[in-house]
Amino acid sequence: MLYGTMKVAIGGPLKVAFRPWVEGLENIPAEGAAILASNHLSFSDSFFLPAVLDRKVTFIAKAEYFTTPGVKGKLTAAFFKGAGQLPVDRSGARGAGEAAIKAGIDVLERGELFGIYPEGTRSPDGRLYRGKPGGLARVALASGAPVIPVAMIDTEKIQPPGKVMPKLMRPGIRIGKPLDFSRYNGMEHDRFVLRAVTDEVMYEIMKLSGQEYVDIYATAAKRQIAEAAKADKEAEKAAKAALTQAEKEQTSP
Repeated sequence: MLYGTMKVAIGGPLKVAFRPWVEGLENIPAEGAAILASNHLSFSDSFFLPAVLDRKVTFIAKAEYFTTPGVKGKLTAAFFKGAGQLPVDRSGARGAGEAAIKAGIDVLERGELFGIYPEGTRSPDGRLYRGKPGGLARVALASGAPVIPVAMIDTEKIQPPGKVMPKLMRPGIRIGKPLDFSRYNGMEHDRFVLRAVTDEVMYEIMKLSGQEYVDIYATAAKRQIAEAAKADKEAEKAAKAALTQAEKEQTSP
């Protein structure tokens, strides 16, 4: 009931204000379990996708969103619960992964839709990064549910980093045909199979989104970008210091 209320309160205004276009809605089954595997460009992806679907979609979110104390924390927890998000403790990498997998399987065993971002985090620059095999592929093989590739289009342009007010524009959503991985039944612990399943899904997402594909993890790309920014800042600081020293030497008697 809370999800329905939030869908009307948030999804309705989103659809009216941004008018997202959608292709491939017929690929979402009217009933039964399915995994929606999407690229991840923006925080808003988890709201635009459910807004255009008739069925409930459950995503996972870090536990901190549900455990922050105070009034603000309670409101945040209520918001994420209402938006169909499940808390997962990410304090330990391995424990977090197992918790996410179990949460996904539980959702699918109830015959519902489970949403997941194979890249594991938002793209830092709009490109599509390598999918992590530990989540999507294991959930797909353990549950036997079909995987439906999804491409979010231009959602990162609505509110770029540093911008307070969102830009009113039309994002898009392309939904691909379901992928069946039943040929790999019982092989959810084979790392080569997990990699193959993940890569096949990422290839379909790439075709739907038109994004440039980068064969490294998005987390590694974020570290590289942060390190490059830090190096540039230090170089700029050193250049300013050198310029100041040179000016002092020119003005000294």
